[in-house]
Amino acid sequence: MRSILPLAFALLALPAASAPQQPYSPPRHTADPPPGLARSTPQEVVQQADGGTQIERDRPATHALAEHRRLTRALATLAPQRKGVVDAYVLSVGLDSDPVFGREAREAAKVLALRYDAAGRTITLAGSDGKAPSPLPMGSPAAIEAALARIAELMDEKEDVLILYATSHGAPFGVVYNDGNEGYGAISPRRLATLLDAHGIHRRLLIVSACYSGVFVPILSGPQTAIVSAAASDRSSFGCLAENDWTFFGDAFVNHALRKPQPLGAAVTEAVAQIAGWERKGNLKPSLPQQSMGVDVQTWLAPLEARMPRGATQPVGRPSVDSLRGP
Repeated sequence: MRSILPLAFALLALPAASAPQQPYSPPRHTADPPPGLARSTPQEVVQQADGGTQIERDRPATHALAEHRRLTRALATLAPQRKGVVDAYVLSVGLDSDPVFGREAREAAKVLALRYDAAGRTITLAGSDGKAPSPLPMGSPAAIEAALARIAELMDEKEDVLILYATSHGAPFGVVYNDGNEGYGAISPRRLATLLDAHGIHRRLLIVSACYSGVFVPILSGPQTAIVSAAASDRSSFGCLAENDWTFFGDAFVNHALRKPQPLGAAVTEAVAQIAGWERKGNLKPSLPQQSMGVDVQTWLAPLEARMPRGATQPVGRPSVDSLRGP
């Protein structure tokens, strides 16, 4: 009988069979919010949003340091402004961990950076895109405040421009921060206005993609401010299913209208008409996107639009209107 030792050694040399990898599952909202938030009165909720309240719970012991490092690396990539040039600084934020917001924030950053010549001056704060854990800093109130402070250090407030894109679920008191079952908070119009004014950031394009986001328009409007919201202050916006690639507003405004070499006002008009058509198709109550263009906006917008790419880029992702078809 032949020895079986050579066969045994050969089998031992083979790589061990690895267990099948489980598909990544992004964070989900399955637990009630912390008791302090759940028991808050409407007035207390507004006060918390005005203060930029953020609550974290049940985080791993290494979370805070890892998040600090992610944010530090991201802020370090921002380039200083160029004297004599109207530079745009793009801050694109997905405040909720539902992957639709992570995907939208990432692509909005690309579109806005290309449109407004902001390569090297763009930062994205967002959760997972649904494929893997996010390598980006979180879109939390604290991270937004740090990013705004760093941008303010680098920009010339009399020459340069902030372009802020925020996408999340919304409420009558502002935009909501919710990372799975661990992170909670909100930013109100008053809080955002306080931060921007404290940094002297008055030349700004603010784009808010959320339900009720019209609440930001009256408080943040100003002579040098352009602001566009996905909905009126008393209306919902649509397309925010976690599995979507875009919200209705993000798809119409960013993924289509802003990709074209047309003025901002024309892009808003195109997007509003597109959204209204989708809402009619789905028998949805109109979201009524809002806008405000300050009287001095053209002093910074005209130089930026003069440097826009001359050709359009192609939309990406699944059309948001497909969500009307159901599962």
